Amino acid sequence: MMSQDLFAPSSTDRARALADALLSIDAVSLRPHDPFTWSSGLAAPIYCDNRQTLAHPSVRERIADGFAEAVREYDGTSLTVAGTATAGIPHAAWLADRIEAPMAYVRDSAKGHGQGRRIEGARPGAGDEVVVVEDLISTGRSALNAAAAVRETGANVSAVLAIFSYGLDAAATAFREAGVPCHVLTTFPVLLDVARRQHSLSADAEALLNDWQADPEAWSHEHGG
Repeated sequence: MMSQDLFAPSSTDRARALADALLSIDAVSLRPHDPFTWSSGLAAPIYCDNRQTLAHPSVRERIADGFAEAVREYDGTSLTVAGTATAGIPHAAWLADRIEAPMAYVRDSAKGHGQGRRIEGARPGAGDEVVVVEDLISTGRSALNAAAAVRETGANVSAVLAIFSYGLDAAATAFREAGVPCHVLTTFPVLLDVARRQHSLSADAEALLNDWQADPEAWSHEHGG
């Protein structure tokens, strides 16, 4: 699938270990027979709340290690780490500390008072390379909005880094159209395989989850969303 190719993790072993950790701490929950209702009103058999990782030092360290490995290919002399507000901020801070880089965070919109800034902390500009840290890729909208704000400064967005992706085609299309690479530590297909092998996910439940990923809106309509 287009989405899986774009968001394929660089390390299968790391992706599987992180998927197991996210399931174990309920950062990702699967309820194909009792769907969640997302803020959009859509019914979905999966819900990701990576804020749960903040409570688990070993999981935080695993994520920081994965992000640090992902940025090794970039020029560290001018690299800035920018977290999306608010979920990307702590992970951006841990990554920036790990690689000794300046850090910023990007608001959804500029402040309506004071200096009216949208980007706080480090001030990227022309010639700088920036990685944007997000916790989750759903449609990709929030991460790409942050990337667009960074580009407005004249800096280059080397990549978006994320903990997990639902692997939706809509997100893959959005990233390709924006010309922004995306490195994800673990993905929906990896997580389902780990859930089946290590967390007793039934074949019926796995089929429902795959049906949802193929067409989230149709699945939602069929399941009361």
